[in-house]
Amino acid sequence: MSRAANIFTEIGAAPKTVDEAPSSDAVNVDLTNAKVSAETLRRLRGKRGAVLLFSHYPADPRPRRAAEALTREGVTIDLICLQENPAEAKRETVNGVNVLRVPLKRRRRGKLSYAWQYSAFIIASFGYLTISSLRRRYDFVHVHNMPDILVFSSVVAKSLGAKVVLDLHDPMPELMQAIFNLPEESTNVRILKGMEKQSIAFADRVLTVSVTFKRLFSSRSCAAEKINVVINSPDETIFRLREPTSRRSSGADPSQPFLILYHGSLLRRNGLDLAVDALELARASIPGARLVVCGAPTSFFETVMEAVRARDLEKSVDYLGARNLEQIVEAITRCDLGVVPNHRNIFTELNTPTRIFECLALGKPVIAPRARGIQDYFGDDDLIYFNLGDANDLADKITYAFHHPREVEEIVRRGQQMYLKHRWSSEKSNLLRTFGELC
Repeated sequence: MSRAANIFTEIGAAPKTVDEAPSSDAVNVDLTNAKVSAETLRRLRGKRGAVLLFSHYPADPRPRRAAEALTREGVTIDLICLQENPAEAKRETVNGVNVLRVPLKRRRRGKLSYAWQYSAFIIASFGYLTISSLRRRYDFVHVHNMPDILVFSSVVAKSLGAKVVLDLHDPMPELMQAIFNLPEESTNVRILKGMEKQSIAFADRVLTVSVTFKRLFSSRSCAAEKINVVINSPDETIFRLREPTSRRSSGADPSQPFLILYHGSLLRRNGLDLAVDALELARASIPGARLVVCGAPTSFFETVMEAVRARDLEKSVDYLGARNLEQIVEAITRCDLGVVPNHRNIFTELNTPTRIFECLALGKPVIAPRARGIQDYFGDDDLIYFNLGDANDLADKITYAFHHPREVEEIVRRGQQMYLKHRWSSEKSNLLRTFGELC
């Protein structure tokens, strides 16, 4: 295995941590709910909501942002999620959110494993939510997919008057096609599309993460008016906006460390292997290039690391392990460049990775794939693009970023303009307005 967290000590002092006052290069951002009417916020106060997610809390950022935003407006939130490990409390209150964890471990294996895990969590969620609803009525239930049919756990709560919001993080048919290499015409994909349509029909309102996904869902499952978009923008209280600055100048010594960050799920579709291939190619002209990896270990990650060792790249790949949001901020700040090295498939063509916004918020350049879900937001000159799934082109763009720091700074500034249009303070307003109108 590669060297880990002490990698950053080689390149200078650490920046201020996120719980300190913003540094002098931080950009002031309005965090108010200016776009939400006082009447909408008034309707939220004193309400009670339940949240269901087949994931971990508070590690999963979208549910965390939403739950905390609602709690700050006077909503009582009871949240049901997975228990990551036995040491994690089954019940606790996190930043005002009441959390109940189901002792079920998520495992990324075959289709039957997914089906069993989803079924077990749906049953557990249904039982808890039903009992809880009979004791104290909920005004709304916020259900995060996957799976889409988790929404039916709220059937009793809905019958007792709760409004149901289905939050579609990802389109399950396309994601499962990518994971299991399923053809679009397969029976499994048709079943998933049917489940999606029925789940959306059951919900009172639908949220999703991008206009790309909204077009997809409205083309096959419901009217566009039923869907609101709340983009996965990073929380500005954690990812404090910074001016873009380069740690190097043109003509910098290529043997000095040039740190390239991969952060996110270590799954094949996200392309860690492509990043390693590109690193090997880029090191021919930038021998100081090193890849820093953040994410929970997976079997795919172990396979990639075996290849890293076989290619004698171990000293150039630094694995920091799983990191919380605050630690991700530190990792991005200390690196020179972020990469989103996705493989090409039906899902990555549509996805809009949050990692892009996280890097831009902190003033760091990011190389992203030329894909529909990204270009629906960013123009040709707003990001450094590489051809989706092409390690050679990714290596070329890494080399460009190293040798053209001033040009890259300007690209980051343009990218930040799009980020600023969709920063969390704006997206939070969309979220609060959705729930306020339902209540």
